[in-house]
Amino acid sequence: MKESVKEYYGKILQHSNDLQTNACCTADGATPDFLKQAMANIHDEVAARYYGCGLVRPEVLEGMRILDLGSGSGRDCYLLAQLVGEEGYVLGVDMTEEQLAVANRHIEWHRERFGYARSNVEFRKGYIEQLDELGLEENSFDIIVSNCVINLSPDKPAVLREAYRLLKPGGELYFSDVYADRRVPAELLEDPVLYGECLSGALYWNDFLNLAKQAGFTDPRLVEDHPIAIGNDEIHHKIGHIDFYSATYRLFKLEGLESHCEDYGQAVVYLGGISGHEQGFPLDKHHSMEKGKMFPVCGNTYRMLNESRLARYFSFHGDRSTHYGIFDGCGTSLPFDREQTASVTGSSGSGCC
Repeated sequence: MKESVKEYYGKILQHSNDLQTNACCTADGATPDFLKQAMANIHDEVAARYYGCGLVRPEVLEGMRILDLGSGSGRDCYLLAQLVGEEGYVLGVDMTEEQLAVANRHIEWHRERFGYARSNVEFRKGYIEQLDELGLEENSFDIIVSNCVINLSPDKPAVLREAYRLLKPGGELYFSDVYADRRVPAELLEDPVLYGECLSGALYWNDFLNLAKQAGFTDPRLVEDHPIAIGNDEIHHKIGHIDFYSATYRLFKLEGLESHCEDYGQAVVYLGGISGHEQGFPLDKHHSMEKGKMFPVCGNTYRMLNESRLARYFSFHGDRSTHYGIFDGCGTSLPFDREQTASVTGSSGSGCC
């Protein structure tokens, strides 16, 4: 399947318009002006060979070391190179020679365009399941990104394990990909077009969550998601019984996160200062914090903010000295019926049901 994907993205596809569905090129949605300007600084050939499924744009990137898994023609790398600044660093890894040739061809062009004394971008040929073969140091990247590529990998658990190994403590894997509402039948995995179009290799969303947790990312956070319309009758006939979604997740590397959202009476206040988020900060789809307002959070969310590059933009309140149970409205609710549960002192039944 690796060879099939290399053939599809290296020789068959020459432009984003060559894709037969929109699974790998969904709309970026509302794009802030500073990102529009950054994208305008990207060479036309690089932009034309873009096959992502979202705009990979984590916050607070100045001076960061970033690794892009499946960097393709380099569009996201050159976008991020502007956001990390001249003192930051972006490494793109891809297995397709034709795509790497496009990316490398324009390194100097982008350096001049950005006004940098030296380029802060590098590209290497390699497989995202075998990052250990590239000589990269453990705990050496602040952020790892990927844009509609992990679904193409035949060994997704290895990708997640390698990402966890290479991230610094408090770092994060922030990526967009395609997910299915159920497991894709095995026979469809052999279809090179369905696989190359980012459909048959898509993970069932619940399998992804379990794989992420097994790799060490205990509490994956969904940032945003959009349904995918296939828009091709032949492909829809083969796989239209499955619903697909383009989704962005952020996975923090923090040891000791809990499996559920536990309430310790903690809260945070967003102080402002993050570009593009002047009035509030959306950590994920369910946590949008208005500037200056006390926002109760579970223990995991508190740590994600307090032990990452985001910490300086928040004030933190409370500690872990008292546990109040599961966090209300964020995680698993109490499974018992409070109205029918007898008190400990008043119950005359047996201790175990």
